[in-house]
Amino acid sequence: MAVKNETRVTEFIFLGLSSNRDVQMVFFVFFLLMYLLTITGNLLILTTIYVNSQLHSPMYFFLSNLSIIDLCFSTVTIPRSLVNFLLPSKPITFRDCMAQLFFLHFIGGAECFHLTLMAYDRYVAICKPLHYTTIMSRSVCLLLVISTWALGLIHAFSQVFPTIYLPFCGPNKIDHFFCETHALYLLVCSNSLITEIVDMLNTGVLILSCFLVIAISYTFIISTVFKIHSAEGRWKAFSTCSSHLLVLSFLFGSSVFIYVRPSVTFAADKPLSVFYTIVTPFLNPFIYTLRNKEVKKGMKKLGSRNISVFRIHRN
Repeated sequence: MAVKNETRVTEFIFLGLSSNRDVQMVFFVFFLLMYLLTITGNLLILTTIYVNSQLHSPMYFFLSNLSIIDLCFSTVTIPRSLVNFLLPSKPITFRDCMAQLFFLHFIGGAECFHLTLMAYDRYVAICKPLHYTTIMSRSVCLLLVISTWALGLIHAFSQVFPTIYLPFCGPNKIDHFFCETHALYLLVCSNSLITEIVDMLNTGVLILSCFLVIAISYTFIISTVFKIHSAEGRWKAFSTCSSHLLVLSFLFGSSVFIYVRPSVTFAADKPLSVFYTIVTPFLNPFIYTLRNKEVKKGMKKLGSRNISVFRIHRN
């Protein structure tokens, strides 16, 4: 028994989304398609914003950073999952698992803070329009974006370091398709209740603090919008926030359900994890594109420019 207690797991095995080979191939095609569309959609937004000087404003600077976050977030989980769908066994070393867990919380935390920053940006734009360019200067915007990544990094360290030192001495089968904290807690040899509580408090504080800032920002925004006399003006002001609110509902809804509760059997949470890690980064560029006239106009200009360049080279 002493030897067993000293033996530490060096490798985990993913159980994945299904043990059926045919179903795994369906998931492979679905994940691959979603990943390619996510890359294409977010790169298109980044290119559109970069080449159009009319879009060089704080709002679109923050949108481009959100696209970078979505690209990174989907890359943390999807490529590894695609490989696993093709393998009979789905192993991952302990070190790689902790690395995936770290980057998942790092980028996920940065996204929470960044969406909070975007709410503040909308507050300044709608409630303090005359001072917007002064408050949201280029240097301030850059500092705010760097801060969201730094806060995400702090969140990741606070989440992963306690997990690394937990006693994983068997079993080693993760009932998930990526390394997720609650799924890992089920494999700990000793009682991990204290670590789980710390984890819940850490994630809960992150979500609650972001939610409070967002709620306060939108309280002032709604109050200001209702003071606008023309219906067209009210609609124009609030339409700039609708896409952001939709993305917020996706992120915070799934995050609260998955992370802010004790560990249970997480098989039922796998579909929600698919939505959180795969579908949401894919939807974000489409949500912001379809509901934003300036971005759509910029994409049309980009398309026209590419067609003109192609014709010149062809002739």
